[in-house]
Amino acid sequence: MTNEQRRTRAGLWLGLGAYLAWGVLPLYFKALAHVDPFEIVAHRILWSLVFLAALATLWRRWPAIRTAVATPRVAFTLLVTAALIGVNWLIYIWAVLNGHVLEGSLGYYLNPLVNILLGTLLLKERLSRPRKFAVGLAAAGVAVLAVGAGDGLWISLALAFTFALYGFLRKVAPVDSLEGLSIETAFLGPLALVWVLWLQSRGMSSLGAFGIGTDLLLILAGALTAIPLLLFTAAAKRLPYSTLGFLQYIAPSLQFLLAVLVFGERLTFAHILCFGAIWTALAIFTLEGLRLAHKARAETLA
Repeated sequence: MTNEQRRTRAGLWLGLGAYLAWGVLPLYFKALAHVDPFEIVAHRILWSLVFLAALATLWRRWPAIRTAVATPRVAFTLLVTAALIGVNWLIYIWAVLNGHVLEGSLGYYLNPLVNILLGTLLLKERLSRPRKFAVGLAAAGVAVLAVGAGDGLWISLALAFTFALYGFLRKVAPVDSLEGLSIETAFLGPLALVWVLWLQSRGMSSLGAFGIGTDLLLILAGALTAIPLLLFTAAAKRLPYSTLGFLQYIAPSLQFLLAVLVFGERLTFAHILCFGAIWTALAIFTLEGLRLAHKARAETLA
């Protein structure tokens, strides 16, 4: 096995771990339904910072972190990605706590198609006819949902675009996963700390107010946030962006099943048409990707 094959295999396992974790994350947030979404995000940031600082110390990565922060282009890119992931976290947690897991799963189903759009617009990648048809079909599905049951469509679109842009920028940023995520959380840390301290001063903090169970869940938010993102960013460095998009189907599929079978969210006819169009588009995209990969291998061997 070549080094490139080992790198790709490692990337596949890292990506699989990230998307499986994200797929079941709604169960965790439902257990914190009595906590305000802004406070959950603040604790995610602060405890992630503690967790990542411990890892950086253990793995001796502080020199690399300082180098990245001292590089203006890298620091600015990570400031943008920090804002994107912070907004993504807030919207998703709010969606889960307000019974919109279905719209959240749709957002992450749309993400690979947004990746294609970014590749076409920003990287000047050309789309084959099947892929153009797939994108058009997905757009039609979203339009159906907008007309028939569009109250939560903004959730889907916001999640899809914020995470697609986050993944794109993290892929091109010349910084490793631990260093990048540590800097992102450090940028968000002061805002999170101010919010938590303000809640404490007003007697509105959930930490210490609902028992040891809630406290542990809030503290564990650090590891539960950092580990999947570390896996994802490490996978993004090892895999083609399109391959990473294929793996992403795992998380929204699990979220979709949780929304309908566990949380009892209503699946409307507009949802069925939209999801059907998205699933068909993703199937076309996947089959076309396999065909092109097979063709490329054949040309290499010829």
